[in-house]
Amino acid sequence: MSSRSRAVADPAGGVPPRPGPEPATEPATERKPRPGAARRLAVPLAVLGAVAAAFAYVGAVDPDRPGHYPLCPLRYYTGLNCPACGGLRGAHALVHGQLRAGLRCNALAVAGYAAFAVVWTVWAVRSARGLPYAPVLRPGARRALVVVAVVFTVVRNLPFGRALSP
Repeated sequence: MSSRSRAVADPAGGVPPRPGPEPATEPATERKPRPGAARRLAVPLAVLGAVAAAFAYVGAVDPDRPGHYPLCPLRYYTGLNCPACGGLRGAHALVHGQLRAGLRCNALAVAGYAAFAVVWTVWAVRSARGLPYAPVLRPGARRALVVVAVVFTVVRNLPFGRALSP
C-alpha cells in the first residue's frame, strides 16, 4: 500500500500535511520606512546653508579692503600667486553679479564654484529621490585637475599670463 492510501483524509477532502519541518518561507524582515524628502535633504541643505553663509560674508566684506582676511603666505613671502589667489575676490564679484570681474580675479576658482554647484545639485536631487550619491574622481581625472592647477599657477605668474593674475 502506498503512503497516500494510508493517509487519513481531512474533512475538506485533502490529504493532511506530513509531520516534519515546516516548509521554508522567506524570512520576515521588517522594512525600515524611507525617511521623508525633508530628512533626506537635511545634509545637502546644511551644506548649501554653510556655503551660502560663506558667500554672503565674502559678499558683504570686500576682500580688497585690508584686515578682514589673512594674506596668502606664498604671495606674501615670494610675490607669486598661488592657484587660490584671487578666489575670494572672484567670489565677491560673483555675489555682486559681476561674472567677468570674477573670472579676471581667478578663473579657476570660478570654475570650481560652478563645478560645486553642479555636484551639489546632483547630490540634492538624488537625495530627494532616496538614491545614494558618492562622487568619485577617477585617478586620471585627479591627475588632470592637478595638471590644470599647476599650469594655471605657472602661467598666471609669467609675464604673458598677467591676465590670469588678480
